[in-house]
Amino acid sequence: MELIVTDLACTRGGMRVLEGVSFTVRAGHAAVLRGPNGIGKTTLLRTLAGLQPADAGRVEPGPDALAYASHADGIKAMLSVRENLGFWAALHGARDIAPALRDFNLDALVERPAGSLSAGQKRRLGLARMAVTGRPVWLFDEPTVSLDTGSVALFASAVERHLAGGGTAVIATHIDLGLEGDVVQLAPFRAEAPADPHDTFHEAFL
Repeated sequence: MELIVTDLACTRGGMRVLEGVSFTVRAGHAAVLRGPNGIGKTTLLRTLAGLQPADAGRVEPGPDALAYASHADGIKAMLSVRENLGFWAALHGARDIAPALRDFNLDALVERPAGSLSAGQKRRLGLARMAVTGRPVWLFDEPTVSLDTGSVALFASAVERHLAGGGTAVIATHIDLGLEGDVVQLAPFRAEAPADPHDTFHEAFL
C-alpha cells in the first residue's frame, strides 16, 4: 500500500519542529528517515501513526492502516513470549503467531517470561508484534537498538518479506539495512523558530 505524506507540520512540547513534510512511499518500498538528533524523527513517526495530531497537512492512508514500533518494546514482563505475541495477534484479529516467532528467532523462547529475556531478545519480541498486526504500513523508531548483527539481519529480512507482499515501511535509523527505497532527509523541513516579540536585543550592540 502506498503511503502519501503531504505538507505535514508536527509539534513537540507545544513548539512546531517540522513543517511542509512531503514524501511518498510506493508499495513494496521503504523510506529511511535521516536527520540530526532532536530534529523530530520520533515526532514525525508519532504523527504519522495518529498518536498525536498534525498541525497541518495530511497522511494517506489513515492510522488504521499503520502499525508503529517505538523505542519501547511494548511487552508485559510477567507474560511469556507466546502470551505477549498472542495478545497482540488477538488484538489485530490474527490467529497464527508461528511465522512471527520464526522470523524473529523466538521459537526456543516461547514459554519464557518476557521479563527474563535479554535486552536484544526483548527487542526482537517487541518488533515481532508488527508481523501479527496485518497492517500494510509499518513505522519503526530506531528498531535496531540492542540488536546484534545477526538480529539486525533478521529484522531486515522480516521487513523485506513485508515489502515483497506489497507493504511499505518508514524507518528512523542510522544503519543501512539494504532495503529497497529512498532516504528522506528531514533537515529541509525543520521549522523556523518564531520571532520573540520580547527580544529587545539590537544589532547596534553587535
